[in-house]
Amino acid sequence: MYNIGDKIFYPMHGAGVIEKIEEKEFLGEKQLYYIMTIPNKNMDVMIPKGKEERLNLRKVVDFNILDDIRTVFTGEEEEQSIHPNHRHRFYMEKIKSGDILEGAKVIRDLTRISRTKNLGTADKNILNNAQEILISELVMVKGMDEEKVTAYLDQVINQ
Repeated sequence: MYNIGDKIFYPMHGAGVIEKIEEKEFLGEKQLYYIMTIPNKNMDVMIPKGKEERLNLRKVVDFNILDDIRTVFTGEEEEQSIHPNHRHRFYMEKIKSGDILEGAKVIRDLTRISRTKNLGTADKNILNNAQEILISELVMVKGMDEEKVTAYLDQVINQ
């Protein structure tokens, strides 16, 4: 499904590049794995070939999605009434979906909540993780360094 050099997105980890496809043996079984380098986390991830759909892997989005992301940040929150105890599971599902717009909604909503009250530790962690994941993909899309993409994202969020 993917080839060496493809830029892909792995939910909960971020965007990276497939550097190799290798056969590895675990528990006596041989299987092919994508070896993906995720630059912003300075790590390599082994992804079993054939499990791409179940893991919600996808190619990095096209440049034209940036307008849609900007629209998400200026849009209204969807779930204003969600109880803080349920917010963690709700937002984690959005992030795990691998949909870049759902991840942007998590950032939008938690950023707005943080303007009126202090976020709990779990919410802060989700917000930071969602931002890191989005930034990792925008770095691949825009071809800019992480610092510039972070500044761009801050500008879009705070409009």
